Amino acid sequence: MFELLQTDPSSKARLGRLITSRGTIDTPTFMPVGTQASVKGLDKRELVEIGSQIILGNTYHLAIRPGMDIMEKAGGLHKFMNWEFPILTDSGGFQVFSLANIRKIKADGVEFRSHLDGSRLFLGPKESMAIQRTIGSDIAMVFDQCPAHNVPLKEMEDAVNRTILWAKISRDQERAPNQLVFGIAQGGNRAEMRESCAKSLVEMDFDGYAVGGVSVGETEPEMMLAVEQTEPYLPQEKPRYAMGLGTPGQLVELVARGIDMFDCVLPTRVARNGTAYTKNGAINIKAGREKENWAPIDPECECYACKNFTRAYLRHLLNVNEIVGLRLLALHNSYMYLDLMRQIRSAIENGTFEAFRKSYKETYIPSARVLAQRAEAAKAPN
Repeated sequence: MFELLQTDPSSKARLGRLITSRGTIDTPTFMPVGTQASVKGLDKRELVEIGSQIILGNTYHLAIRPGMDIMEKAGGLHKFMNWEFPILTDSGGFQVFSLANIRKIKADGVEFRSHLDGSRLFLGPKESMAIQRTIGSDIAMVFDQCPAHNVPLKEMEDAVNRTILWAKISRDQERAPNQLVFGIAQGGNRAEMRESCAKSLVEMDFDGYAVGGVSVGETEPEMMLAVEQTEPYLPQEKPRYAMGLGTPGQLVELVARGIDMFDCVLPTRVARNGTAYTKNGAINIKAGREKENWAPIDPECECYACKNFTRAYLRHLLNVNEIVGLRLLALHNSYMYLDLMRQIRSAIENGTFEAFRKSYKETYIPSARVLAQRAEAAKAPN
């Protein structure tokens, strides 16, 4: 059940509460990504301490390893990883995009060749929902086809039609006890397809709705546009989830566009490259300028890494390949994302979200890659 508690008068930002049988999730929320039954670099105690209310798992990867025979014997994913709080599972639909070179799309699903050993794996709506039922996730995503944002018209039409058909089949499958199911709207950068897909899903009355097909190679303005093209057709009384997004600055802007839920691998992935997020943007802790920097990553941050260690020490750990350095950065970045959500919720509740949004936009400096994307988008003809 979803409770919409408050809306922001100056934007589409929403304050809500998603109630599951394993706990309540305050929205807007960020879900740390535990693709293979583990959030990379972090253990359960740390996830709880930094305020994680829900994490994410992946159907495709868990089906390959450890496999559903082990999952059944363990009693489901919650018991397997000793996580008693909510879990959302992706359906495997994103792998239709990310593993394009080792899959074949058919009418009733997708045939994959395992990225590990080349063995055959078939996933369709029936198979995906059966796996998610065995996993026992609190929120299961329907199986969809996630196309690249700029595929030819006919290919996009086929992907949207399959997504709608597979959503109907997914909806009708048996669920785990108290399991919620979310639909996924596709359509790339074509407004009419975004609209028709969203409307078709809403007619099926899912427990929540996701904007899919974002962060698949498009520029940031195109990403925002895809959300803007989808959101008006999603019901106010249901949660909205933008899949696989994004940077801290993007999350603030997406909340302003009416999105309630997010997941992204960035906090832990960039940590493994020595990158730390701060309220002013991303910084490279491995850089030479940090060699004698005795300040924490962020003086205002309350995470364990910032309260106990300097940038100089963290740089040393990273440069000598001590795994604790990667863990501390992963901890900091994950805390930073969750704390950003807490700040956003507080701002919406206090009626100050627009001021918070403006301040964040002025102080958060995007990465060089994002700046380059924006520059290229600005050059493109209207």
